[in-house]
Amino acid sequence: MAETENRPTNFIRQIIDKDLASGAHNHVQTRFPPEPNGYLHIGHAKSICLNFGLAEDYQGQCNLRFDDTNPEKEDIDYVNSIQNDVSWLGFKWHGDVRYSSNYFPQLHQYAVELITKGLAYVDFSTQEQMRELRGTLKAPGNNSPYRDTTVAENLDHFAKMKQGEYAEGHCCLRAKIDMASPFMCMRDPVLYRVRFAHHHQTGDEWCIYPMYDFTHCISDAIEGITHSLCTLEFQDNRRLYDWVLENITIDTVPRQYEFSRLNLEYTVLSKRKLIQLVTENHVSGWDDPRMPTVAGLRRRGYSASSIREFCKRIGVTKMDNMIEMGMLEACIREDLNVSAPRAMAVLDPVKVVIENYPQGQSEMLIAPNHPNDDSLGTREVPFGREIYIEREDFREEANKKYKRLVIDKEVRLRNGYFLKALRVDKDEQGEIQTIYCQYDPETLGKDPADGRKAKGVIHWVSAEHGLAAEVRLYDRLFKVPNPAAEEDFISTINEESLVIKKAIVEPSLANIEVGKGLQFERMGYFCKDLDSSDSHLVFNRTVGLRDTWANSGQ
Repeated sequence: MAETENRPTNFIRQIIDKDLASGAHNHVQTRFPPEPNGYLHIGHAKSICLNFGLAEDYQGQCNLRFDDTNPEKEDIDYVNSIQNDVSWLGFKWHGDVRYSSNYFPQLHQYAVELITKGLAYVDFSTQEQMRELRGTLKAPGNNSPYRDTTVAENLDHFAKMKQGEYAEGHCCLRAKIDMASPFMCMRDPVLYRVRFAHHHQTGDEWCIYPMYDFTHCISDAIEGITHSLCTLEFQDNRRLYDWVLENITIDTVPRQYEFSRLNLEYTVLSKRKLIQLVTENHVSGWDDPRMPTVAGLRRRGYSASSIREFCKRIGVTKMDNMIEMGMLEACIREDLNVSAPRAMAVLDPVKVVIENYPQGQSEMLIAPNHPNDDSLGTREVPFGREIYIEREDFREEANKKYKRLVIDKEVRLRNGYFLKALRVDKDEQGEIQTIYCQYDPETLGKDPADGRKAKGVIHWVSAEHGLAAEVRLYDRLFKVPNPAAEEDFISTINEESLVIKKAIVEPSLANIEVGKGLQFERMGYFCKDLDSSDSHLVFNRTVGLRDTWANSGQ
């Protein structure tokens, strides 16, 4: 077993430690079992980090197994995206990718075994009849009229189901357990249903498909899983998990343990709601940078290490709670503060003409790529007579608290000279078009000899050399902390979750790689988007330099 001194503990680790110490297990075998019916989201990332992390820490193994028992909602594109996400997060699964469909022959045989033992039957009740007979949380259910069909008849009916002789919805195979059980999942749950659907792995070989609760426990047992980890909504289903394994002939009997799922502020993690956002075009797709999907977070500029750190910080418990979005944002902010090179971009540009700078001349200024990491080196930034600055960085008049450019006051240009504003040109609407300034050529890299102090430091981009770019300012997708609790969660979408700016960026950004995190000085952390081309640069805002929602009252 790996060293544990620097490893945070939790109730699952304590169970594993006890199992290894007692000899109940001599190794750890976990699995991550996603359904290939959508993209993975940040909640799945928590499960990935838990399952793969435990296997890694205890020198065990973790399988990647697709729970592919519902072919109508599954797609090979989802299979591929999930594999990509797991790998990108930094984890490697044991052996080949596995599929529950690999075990369809064994699952069928175990279903036959339950029928033979008188523990399963084919039910021809309609869905409405089954719903009526099921009872409620306060009232027990009633037995189906088909519950006491003979073993021979049930075997014959199940064979006909497999051969495609019964229509979809005409019948199903149910476990014979207890219709009076206080646990709804134990009231003769469905084990198999008829589906004439093409499967992405098995093609048209099968027209009956097993249910999740029947498939999952047997797949775990076949793979020798020692600790089967699920979220709390499967807590009651553990009784069915155990019942199936206790009543079939199988050597390995794994145990299921439940932990709290991730609930994150200002987003939804229900796959049904995420699909609605995509299909109704509220977002541009599964990888829209406002989505809580791993693909969306990656496109927005989140690093794998920041997501792993987030999952580490929130921990593993049995208590449901709502995690603040600020915690996730803090993880990427801390990561990029250390790793991201700096650059200058002007998102709302206004032109500055430096009247005492020689016309037709330009020069290269040297700027550090990171203020605290010399190993990231320096870059050349072109400077000339005309530059762009942020419109909000200039006022004609301002009080002493305003630390930017004001008429007859001086600021320092980032990595450059002192600059003093003289006058402005405005259009017919009173909008400032040009700010006329003068610079002090003796202040490059040093303060004036006469002891003058600049009011502040502002960033800039050369008008001649700067590159036009589309900058997408992404923010939280919803205006309320818990949109899932709203009657109409769509109505709480934040209209300002995407604001597009026509910006000017320094030329060093032309060839930066897609997804590479960087800081636009004073503006936030950004990354180059995959929509970029040589003629059209696109940058996504990952997160601001500070949490603007913390005290906003929203």
